[in-house]
Amino acid sequence: MNSLSRDVPENGQVSPVGTVGDRLRPVFDRIAAGAVARERDRALAYEPVQWLREAGFGALRVPVRHGGAGIGLTQLFRLLVDLAEADPNLPQIVRAHFAFVEGRLHDRDADRAGRWFDLVSGGALFGAAMAEQSDSTGTSTILSRDGQDWRLDGVKYYATGTLYADWIVAVAADGDDRVQLAVPATAAGVTRRDDWDGFGQRLTGSGTTQFDGVRVPDVDILLRTSFGSFPTSGYLTAYYQLFHLATLAGIARAVVRDAGAFVRPRTRTFGVPGKVSQRHDPLVQRVVGRLSALSYSTAALVDAAVRTLDAASPAWTAGVDDHDLYAQAERDAFLAQQIVLEQTLEAATLLFEVGGASATSATLALDRHWRNARVLAAHNPAIQRERALGDLVLNGTPLDSAWRAAAARQAQEPRA
Repeated sequence: MNSLSRDVPENGQVSPVGTVGDRLRPVFDRIAAGAVARERDRALAYEPVQWLREAGFGALRVPVRHGGAGIGLTQLFRLLVDLAEADPNLPQIVRAHFAFVEGRLHDRDADRAGRWFDLVSGGALFGAAMAEQSDSTGTSTILSRDGQDWRLDGVKYYATGTLYADWIVAVAADGDDRVQLAVPATAAGVTRRDDWDGFGQRLTGSGTTQFDGVRVPDVDILLRTSFGSFPTSGYLTAYYQLFHLATLAGIARAVVRDAGAFVRPRTRTFGVPGKVSQRHDPLVQRVVGRLSALSYSTAALVDAAVRTLDAASPAWTAGVDDHDLYAQAERDAFLAQQIVLEQTLEAATLLFEVGGASATSATLALDRHWRNARVLAAHNPAIQRERALGDLVLNGTPLDSAWRAAAARQAQEPRA
């Protein structure tokens, strides 16, 4: 049983988010204290992940009856912004884990979902191995019958969080079917490599995961669909995107924090003779004022988009596969993305106007804010989403039309 579940009242109602937040605040502070050193040394965040695990962070969305905190999405994403301010690697590390839990909330088989909830409330952490480095968006990872069990073979990349995980969620092909499954991270035949070489978000463990003859029992098969079916839901598309946006909002907040910490003790300003208090310089005040406005704006946009998703969550947890609110949540996440990306990158660049060359010290690692934001911005290209939003406004074209069309074509094509 995790520590958060002990906050649940005897009547079984959801514990107040303030109580959960109070318990997590010291953990976030501890994570923040070592963030610069981890960045400078490229020290993987095993200890911070363990601190979160011990605090029951991974069970925030798990229902109370299964030992979790059972909090809502608005509360969850506000906590994720706080965590991102401490270290933006951490929300990305647990992104696949929370998406896994959200998928189980949608499962109509309560007993099957309950098994996974119990593992999560016991501290288990899930990573994901979905994408492949290939010339198309298909999958070459194969699931084949091997006696009473299955055999998994293939190589995945951008396998975020798998270095830290107890279980790995993967997608594989079984003939004409797309299969989602889970395997223990330490199972025979599983290899996890720390070969992610992005210049930002360097500690997320987003490298290679390889499966060589990994045995998978039937009970660990999560979902089976045909290749002709639409691969995901607007609800989950919005959910995944909002993790990135919450992380960016946390980075913008960290920029304001670090700007203040840098400026307050300084007594020297470029182009001004003698000893002066930089914190009283009107130009510096203006820059920091702009940074605070950008931070406020990003957090407000994320909060607004999350509230739309939160409104859709009752339908999702009731097992509804398609709903108008899912499309609205996807649209709102894409709209917020356009502004949050630009404003966070502006803040991460403008930060250097408060200190000149001294702000570029590698010891301070202030450049990490821009590098992390830039890598997050590249994950889901905003320019594609911007065009799709324009097509929606002008022509009423659904945001997921390209994927639905591709799925329809694939359904009509014979598979080898």
